[in-house]
Amino acid sequence: MSGQEAAAEPQEPQDPRLTELYKEFDALGLIPLWTEREDLMPLHPKPAAIPHRWRWAELYSTAVKAGELVPVGRGGERRAISLSNPGLHGLPHATPTLWAAIQYLGPNEVAPVHRHAQNAFRFVLEGEGVWTIVDGDPVAMRRGDLLLTPGWAWHGHHNTTDQPMAWLDGLDIPLSSALNTEFFEFGPNTLDDRSTPERSKAERIWGHPGLRPLSGLAGIPKSPLAAYRWEHTDAALTGQLELEAEGHEGVTAHPGHAAIRFSNPTTGADALPTIRTEMHRLRAGAAVPASREVASSVWQVFEGEGAFVVSGERFDVTHGDLVTVPSWAEVSIEAGTGELDLFRFSDAPVIEKLHFHTLPASVAERTTH
Repeated sequence: MSGQEAAAEPQEPQDPRLTELYKEFDALGLIPLWTEREDLMPLHPKPAAIPHRWRWAELYSTAVKAGELVPVGRGGERRAISLSNPGLHGLPHATPTLWAAIQYLGPNEVAPVHRHAQNAFRFVLEGEGVWTIVDGDPVAMRRGDLLLTPGWAWHGHHNTTDQPMAWLDGLDIPLSSALNTEFFEFGPNTLDDRSTPERSKAERIWGHPGLRPLSGLAGIPKSPLAAYRWEHTDAALTGQLELEAEGHEGVTAHPGHAAIRFSNPTTGADALPTIRTEMHRLRAGAAVPASREVASSVWQVFEGEGAFVVSGERFDVTHGDLVTVPSWAEVSIEAGTGELDLFRFSDAPVIEKLHFHTLPASVAERTTH
């Protein structure tokens, strides 16, 4: 134990006057810093969340059972099953700032309209035939699509098929709860618009790469684009790896590692103000070297097989599996014998806006090794 650590440990009071002082602290609802410094201001982040993997096959099987037993309707609102990180003692949170869940909508079911202050997205692992109605705009949900529901947007869903559909929900619920900014409002009891357009109104205005309508030149904090389609994401990742194979430098994040970030077309910033969303693709056998960041994240395997090593713990992953990476946990990723596609979301926009991600060189050097 270092001298610094020993000095920080609370000492048993010997002087009777000091004993009385501590009793006075208790009576007044006071706690002295010198007994709490290591917990309040540790030398580096010590998140309660732990690295963890959820198997998609198990999640989906459980969701199917819930679909047979639990109705979707007013009150409960959604058949969403949240990921509970084992380090958070039963809280329905993937990390202290991120909420993740599998939502299951049965054949021809309708999820009623509501809205809330929390920002949300949906990422579709497989299937199609569900439309989400966001502020009156019907948006098709298909495999590989990222769908946004910014805070305070009215939204409901309806399944037009005879087959169930499940997807990943991500929200900033724990962050909103910690800040006491939670608001919720019920909408109409019926979903009036059951139309199923190929393209939403928002896509018809904003979904043209590199083209911005002159009717919307003002920057807004939440992306007006309701859907980021898989065909565009896939083409962007494919293009990076093709250019790398042709010998062009600087077109991929690491050798064999293509990555894109979903952005707000009015500002170029993150698509949601509190959640960063990205898509990554690794060539067969490629690896992302170990790194750390001051932000927590959740990863989902969209396609392929590989492995994560988080804080020294290895998680083999396959289609649909989810892995949580706590803040400042060292993480590396490797692809298996085929390409590995990964969806990722994190709380990085909040961390960066508060400038908690900037570290003095001495701290970064000390805590990285």
